[in-house]
Amino acid sequence: MRARDLEALGVPRVYLRRLVDKGLLERVERGLYVHAEAQVTELHSIAEVMKRIPKGIVCLLSALQLHGLSTEAPHAVWVMIDRHARAPRLASPTIEFVRASGLALSHGVELKTIEGVSVQLTSPAKSVTDCFRYRRHVGLEVALTALRDYLRRANGPAKRRGEFTLDALAAAATATGTTNLMRPYLEALV
Repeated sequence: MRARDLEALGVPRVYLRRLVDKGLLERVERGLYVHAEAQVTELHSIAEVMKRIPKGIVCLLSALQLHGLSTEAPHAVWVMIDRHARAPRLASPTIEFVRASGLALSHGVELKTIEGVSVQLTSPAKSVTDCFRYRRHVGLEVALTALRDYLRRANGPAKRRGEFTLDALAAAATATGTTNLMRPYLEALV
């Protein structure tokens, strides 16, 4: 929780200090607190970052990890912010920022709850197309692996549930402006 979350509920900030002194809360960093007995998962760093950056969107390698499209554990939490937004500075964990605007920012955004924190993240299709758009940041090999995994799941049981479709991939490619870039790879893989 953030100090301002309690302030919005009418709870004075002095109570935070008392709860920390009693050992009921732990101070993660300035303005960010966690329950002392909270169940911490491997996604804790994502929840922590998104609590500090509520308008940010989990993307690229972090989103691929959440969707099961990557076996690679990212070295940082990847966050997409508006092109004109100020990038906050956090002591930890490590954050990698990418910027976008318009449809490239708003298309394919889903909500998920991680450790009680509402997190915005890119859909599986948008995560793949973003890897192509930001290939200089993540590498073309990562983008191709994500595309292969997406297409494999699009032809498996996920296809019947409508989670991974070629239509969603095409719409995300149009929104991110990667249609022409992805076309030769799609033709070779499909």
